[in-house]
Amino acid sequence: MIWLTWRQFRVQLLVVGSVVLAAAIFLAVTGPGLADDYQRLTTTFIRSLGFQRLNPALYVIGQVLLYAVPPVIGAFWGAPLISRELETGTHRLVWSQSISRGRWLVSKMAFTGLTAVAITGLLSLAVTWWADPIDDAINAGQDSNTYLPRMFPPVFGARGLVPVGYAAFAFALGVAVGLVVRRTVVALAVTLAAVILVQVLAPTFIRPHLLAPTESYLTVTQDNIRGFMMSGPNGRVEEIEVASGAVGAWKLSDKTVDKAGKTVGTLPDWVIDCAPPAPPDSANGVVSSNGAVSAKAAACYQRLADEGYRQHLKYFTADKFWQVQWREFGFFLLLACALAGFSFWRIRRDLS
Repeated sequence: MIWLTWRQFRVQLLVVGSVVLAAAIFLAVTGPGLADDYQRLTTTFIRSLGFQRLNPALYVIGQVLLYAVPPVIGAFWGAPLISRELETGTHRLVWSQSISRGRWLVSKMAFTGLTAVAITGLLSLAVTWWADPIDDAINAGQDSNTYLPRMFPPVFGARGLVPVGYAAFAFALGVAVGLVVRRTVVALAVTLAAVILVQVLAPTFIRPHLLAPTESYLTVTQDNIRGFMMSGPNGRVEEIEVASGAVGAWKLSDKTVDKAGKTVGTLPDWVIDCAPPAPPDSANGVVSSNGAVSAKAAACYQRLADEGYRQHLKYFTADKFWQVQWREFGFFLLLACALAGFSFWRIRRDLS
C-alpha cells in the first residue's frame, strides 16, 4: 500500500519537496553570514539590512512559503487522497481484496500525512533558524518598519511549531472533506478556502485565548502616546493608543478606562489637546525645535492623570513566544486527530 500511495502521489511529493528542500539548502548556506553580521554590527544590524537585497528578500520568501505550504498540502495532498479514489470507483477494487478499509486509509494517510508534516517541519526549522538574528535584534529594541517582532501575527505563524500544526490540520481536513464531497475539484477548492480562512482568523479568534495575557494600567504621557482615533466633524477622540513598554510584545487590546475602571467610549473634547505633536517645523508650534512638549499638551496629559483616565493594556510579552507556540501547535494537532477520527468513522460506516 505504501508503494501504491507513492506511485499515486509522487509528482505532488516531488514538486513540493523539491521546492522546500531547495529553500532549506539556500537558507542553510546564507544563514551563517547573517548571524555573523549580527554579531559584528550589533546595534546597527537592522539598519544594515536596508542596504542589502538578498537577505530582506529571503526573509519575505521564507514567510510566504510557510504560509503557503499548509493550504497547498491540504488542497493538493489531502483533498485528492481519497476523493479521487471515490470519484473514479477504484476504491472498490482495493476493498474487494484482503485489505480492509481501515488499513487502506491508514496506509494512505500515514505515509502522505507524515511526509507533509516532515516537509513543513524542515522548512519551518530552516526559516526559524535563519531569521533568528533578525528576531533577536528586533526583540532587543532595534527599530524597523519592515521587520516585526516574532510575537506579531504576520511573523508568529511562520515560525517554530505553528506551521507544522497548520500542515497537519490542513492535510486531515482535506482528507475529511474529500470523504464527504467525493469530488476532487470540489474538495480541493473547499479545503483551500477553509485552510486560508483559518490562517487569517486564528490570530484573532484562537491565539489570544490560548494563554492568559499580561495586563497593565498606564498613565498617558508624551513618551508613551502612539496615536488617537477621532471621528465626527469636530474631531472627537474615541480611542487612545499607547506603547506597552514591553519590547517585542504583541498587544491584544488598548482601552481607555476612567477612575472607576470602566471602559470609556468617547473621551472629553479637551483630550484633543493631547494629540501627538506635529513635526518641529510645523506652523502650529505644538513642539519646539528640541522636541519639548508644549504647555498646552502638558496640561492635557496632567488633566488626564488627575481625572483618573488610564490605558488598560493586554498583551503577550516576547518571552511567551514558545508557550503560545506549543499551545497553538497542540490545538491544531488535536483538530487534525479529530478530523482523522472522523475520516475512519466515515469510511467504515457511510461508504459502500
